[in-house]
Amino acid sequence: MTGWREGKIFPILLVLATITVFWYVMAVVMNTPWQKDVYERAGTTDVSQTQFIKDTWSQERPVLPSPHQVAQEVWATTVEKKITSKRSLIYHAKITLSSSMLGFAMGTVLGILLAIAIVYNQALNKSLMPWIIASQTIPVLAIAPMIIVVLNAIGVQGLLPKAFISMYLSFFPIAVGMVKGLNSPETHHLDLMYTYSASASQSFWKLRLPSSLPYLFTSMKIAVAISLVGAIVAELPAGAVAGLGARLLAGSYYGQTIQIWSALVVASILAALLVTLIDLLGRFVNHRMGLSHG
Repeated sequence: MTGWREGKIFPILLVLATITVFWYVMAVVMNTPWQKDVYERAGTTDVSQTQFIKDTWSQERPVLPSPHQVAQEVWATTVEKKITSKRSLIYHAKITLSSSMLGFAMGTVLGILLAIAIVYNQALNKSLMPWIIASQTIPVLAIAPMIIVVLNAIGVQGLLPKAFISMYLSFFPIAVGMVKGLNSPETHHLDLMYTYSASASQSFWKLRLPSSLPYLFTSMKIAVAISLVGAIVAELPAGAVAGLGARLLAGSYYGQTIQIWSALVVASILAALLVTLIDLLGRFVNHRMGLSHG
């Protein structure tokens, strides 16, 4: 029992339980004004406290849905719906995931290339790195519509516009992490490569790149989650009819808060799975290469 508590499962369950309890309490607080109004219009005066709480947790369009309402909606729109159905969250998650993974792949490649250029060129290190950092100060909601409109004007449609938004968000942690990783070899290791007359290419493949892998996978865990956010955000100004962003839009249009929260929960689960997959891949690669940190 002690070992279980000291492990990772107990803290996770404790945090989830705390969030769930707080969620239920806030659902009562935020849904109380509407519930009181319902009772007044119905002429209902004699309601027990227990029944009142239950009613705040079962409203059709609550301000804040209760956890079990969201769980029921997620179950109904995943397990009980065909994957091809446009009411299935799995169908919408697949569309968002496609653009997110494309943007993540492009962002990873771009980030690695930029990091290599910065590490091996001091002029680029001084001139390019500040611009890379400055690019992340621009709100993605401000540039997403412009990027989508421009790309649509030149005939680029489908996944690519959304993928570009994901790439814009995901390349930054990759670039920063890889710069740190490529510069991580100690001075005496670099001196040793120089002593053996190793070329810059040999130093890169034999020393710098292997040393940077733990940093790369750590950055990729951040980037893959951000790329999913970018794909969802990109679906909002595009007026998409499919995708998790589209579900959020539809829910906001018709006041379906339970639908909104169910889409958010599925997006969170999807992001957690992606981060876990990257983490497992990173652990496998680092283990095979004898790298313990990351």
